[in-house]
Amino acid sequence: MSLLLPIEPPASLTEQAVSALRREILTTRLRPGQTLSEAALSQHLSLGKAPIRAALARLADEGLVQAVPRRGWIVSLVTIRDIHEVFGLRLLLEAEAARLAAGKIDAALLRRLDAICACGYQPGDEESTHAFLDANKAFHVALADLSGNARLARQIDRLLDESTRMLALGLRRRDRTGEMAHEHHALIEALALGHADQAAAIMCEQVAASRTMVLTALTAPDSRTAV
Repeated sequence: MSLLLPIEPPASLTEQAVSALRREILTTRLRPGQTLSEAALSQHLSLGKAPIRAALARLADEGLVQAVPRRGWIVSLVTIRDIHEVFGLRLLLEAEAARLAAGKIDAALLRRLDAICACGYQPGDEESTHAFLDANKAFHVALADLSGNARLARQIDRLLDESTRMLALGLRRRDRTGEMAHEHHALIEALALGHADQAAAIMCEQVAASRTMVLTALTAPDSRTAV
């Protein structure tokens, strides 16, 4: 008598599903608290149910979705604790990355990324918001890479994924992109001049201001995206 083992979906299809669903969640196209149907996601992404199910299990490990008895899956809510933890770690790690990157900066690269952040953003327009957030993450990842500490850069990269979802929710209520662009200019100048302490201080101010924006937006009386 032969034993039939469950067939695992090809890794490439699972990775494709993970990447697509993570993107939809982080950009808030799939909103916090939204119920997810494996059948609907399979149709939406043109993938089989097996890679969708495997992808949802992976995203549950990342804390982006939750399994709910008799309901399937829901997109995880953003909690006040999540906001404080994510931005608290960003304050610690990105300030140190800025300090380490001072004097090592490829100013031309960061200026190009900064220009992308400031160009074409239209408050209230979903696509330009997502483009801005992608460029903003690329700016911070590039700076983290310049720190010379690969492990530090990887941790910052992961934190930026989490905070991108929070920023997307916050920007629905308040446009802080102009302030962020100004902070980028000041940061680039401090880094180019090798002013490590000033660069770290500017980074702290930027991250703290973004945290305040997110907290204000998500704790508003009519907000249903944070608990």
